[in-house]
Amino acid sequence: MAKNILDLSKRKYVLGGIACGIILIYIVQLFNLQIIKSEYKDSADGNAFFNRTLYPYRGTISDRKNRLLVYNQPTYDLVYIPREVQPFDTLDFCKTLGIDKEFFDKRIKDIKDRRLNPGYSSYTLQTFMTQMNAQESGLLQEKLYKYQGFFIQKRTLRQYNYHNAGLLLGYVAEVSKTQIENDNYYVRGDYGGKSGLELSYEKYLRGEKGTEILLRDAHGRIQGKYEDGKNDIAPVSGKDLTLSIDIDLQAYGEHLMQNKVGSIVMIEPSTGEVLCMVTSPTYDPSMLLGRDFGKNYKELENNPLTPLLNRAIQGMYPPGSTFKTTQGLIFLQEDIINENTLFSCHGGYPPLGGRPKCHPHGSPLSLVPAIATSCNSYFCYGLAAMIGNRKKYKSSPDAMNVWRDYMVDMGFGYPIGVDLPSEKRGFIPNGTFYSRSFKRENWNASNVISIAIGQGEVTATPLQVANLAATIANRGHYYVPHVVRQIQDTPLESKYTKRKETGINKSHYETIVEGMANAVTGGTCRGANLLPDIEVCGKTGTAENPHGKDHSIFMGFAPKNNPKVAIFVIVENAGFGATFGVPIGRLMLQKYLKGEIPENEKYIEDRIVNTSILPQSFFSWSRSNNKNTEFIQSAPIKDSQEENSITPFAPENKDNE
Repeated sequence: MAKNILDLSKRKYVLGGIACGIILIYIVQLFNLQIIKSEYKDSADGNAFFNRTLYPYRGTISDRKNRLLVYNQPTYDLVYIPREVQPFDTLDFCKTLGIDKEFFDKRIKDIKDRRLNPGYSSYTLQTFMTQMNAQESGLLQEKLYKYQGFFIQKRTLRQYNYHNAGLLLGYVAEVSKTQIENDNYYVRGDYGGKSGLELSYEKYLRGEKGTEILLRDAHGRIQGKYEDGKNDIAPVSGKDLTLSIDIDLQAYGEHLMQNKVGSIVMIEPSTGEVLCMVTSPTYDPSMLLGRDFGKNYKELENNPLTPLLNRAIQGMYPPGSTFKTTQGLIFLQEDIINENTLFSCHGGYPPLGGRPKCHPHGSPLSLVPAIATSCNSYFCYGLAAMIGNRKKYKSSPDAMNVWRDYMVDMGFGYPIGVDLPSEKRGFIPNGTFYSRSFKRENWNASNVISIAIGQGEVTATPLQVANLAATIANRGHYYVPHVVRQIQDTPLESKYTKRKETGINKSHYETIVEGMANAVTGGTCRGANLLPDIEVCGKTGTAENPHGKDHSIFMGFAPKNNPKVAIFVIVENAGFGATFGVPIGRLMLQKYLKGEIPENEKYIEDRIVNTSILPQSFFSWSRSNNKNTEFIQSAPIKDSQEENSITPFAPENKDNE
């Protein structure tokens, strides 16, 4: 009897445990259905309510003179709730939208694919087609009653008042899966900034979405606003941007650079504001709008001239002779030389058998005329004296590290911090780099001498060299270059208003300024001389290019005192700095400072505009793709180690080399 009572007692606990287990399973399943999974909640809400997203107006973009560059135009999306769609005539639907049945089937399949459309639910709104214009929307609206479950949703589309600055402004396109996963603001079918300012200022420009809650009847028909709209959330428009860019200056720079490859960057030294940022080739921003986006983007992507590459911040070039200004500053600051130190030059650097070569000029010479005449030997001697100085530095790598630190303080070797995405850092070597390359510590200046004249391993972006010009103009400090001048109701980041010092004495900068002023009045860039109106300081460069003809370079600022603008110009494969870099710089300075080009200099403008300097690969691609190649080709440009043309487009003969 006692044993039976014990068995019954155990059975009671077992049955109780089973009952508790069943109850627990039900609780977990209810939690899963009601909390974790949203389908049933969506279904219940969807039977009574229809939540319509209200998209905000994206912030507009204007230039420094408040000329509207980018604005919004109404556009329409076709959306639907899969659960509510009833059988309909798909052929009539496709004909109305101007699509084929294959597109329709693929679109529906992609929408249901949770790998492509995370969070898909048949109870929630899905986007079938975007960016319909008013006419397409109106035509569909008349037939919408045939397609139950489909709705038209109003959005906005970017529009442009100018054909310029495509790379700078960037474009807006449908957000990617990664963007959706990383930012819960987005759902499939949303649009966001993908490049340029549209991307870097996306969170300011996009605004905040709103919601309109509509009431349905038992048949799913919209009956009006729920509680007269008391629970609706109004959208908040994005913030407007005012740029530092002068769109007229930008357009003029693009005009001069047509049929050429390169960049022009102009900066206001006193603020760091970028006045223009020209990259050539570029594209009309309106190309990447609407349903032709995919086709046009593919064409730009396949172009061998890479018009989607913003060379101003992503092109990494040898800075050439513009770099000699930085070397003079470092040698002065480190007491390697003083402004009266003399070095000789007889057509090249003697310790290395006359290499690198140099063009004819007076010898021996001090720092100011060395800058003015762009003497290669002078700066090779200076670098050798620094790297070999064992009273100041314990080894060559130690001296190289000191050199490199100065270069970083001047804005080289790392992204400078401009408010645009994908900025490149360029390259400034240090002692460790060379020790690893040579596999020894006891290397000397002869192994690295080309960096003294901006060649060898050194590379920089056009923006970095333009910032160097601004730093020299300011006699030793700069502000991080930036393209946005003002964000509506929001202060700029402090890094764009904080002054950055290079740590080099102002007096040394005055010496370099004097050399650059003499380069314009009687040295290698006399073509930039705008006296008596404007005193220009400049430095030319002919950067060696292992892939073809040398690059033509000009760096400068004006006026000499109280400077208003700094500039850098590079034209790829164009030879002498004085041949293309200088005259383009001259025209751009006059355009900004005077507002127009004098009539007696129109010939310079015409010659620049009507000259094409494009690689053969482009013409081959153009022919194979049936593109227009009616370019005006100039006479071949002669290669040279340095430049010394007296006037723009001077004949390149033995007397000028």
